[in-house]
Amino acid sequence: MSTRYPAVNIVMIEDDEGHARLIEKNIRRAGISNEIKHFADGTSALKFLFEAPDGPTLNGPALVLLDLNLPDMSGTDILERIKEDETLHRTPVVVLTTTDDKVEIQRCYDLGCNVYITKPVNYESFADAIRQLGLFLSVIQMPDFAQ
Repeated sequence: MSTRYPAVNIVMIEDDEGHARLIEKNIRRAGISNEIKHFADGTSALKFLFEAPDGPTLNGPALVLLDLNLPDMSGTDILERIKEDETLHRTPVVVLTTTDDKVEIQRCYDLGCNVYITKPVNYESFADAIRQLGLFLSVIQMPDFAQ
């Protein structure tokens, strides 16, 4: 095992427990064993991202799976905070949401999201999309966070 690349934590910000379980289950089915930290609201997710000793600001790389519709704040606000931060701006952010509004999609890409996935309402389609996301996660290259 190479020590050159630190383990990448997956930070899932998703308020729907059913969606969160489905996402994790299908990422695991795709062979991804990275730790997944789940947050059901933006406040606790931001606290982890920016302040936690085991969070990416202080402890290396992460990949963020971000729902836009959260109970306490907009996912676009979280995306903006991540991409404006000097330490976290290279953190890959995958938006996973039911919102398929073209203006919202454009806004997320303008703010720096790396991938925008609309959650299918059909269970099997959603499961399949997440399995494909897991395969994608297994082959992507992460930026060097030590800079």
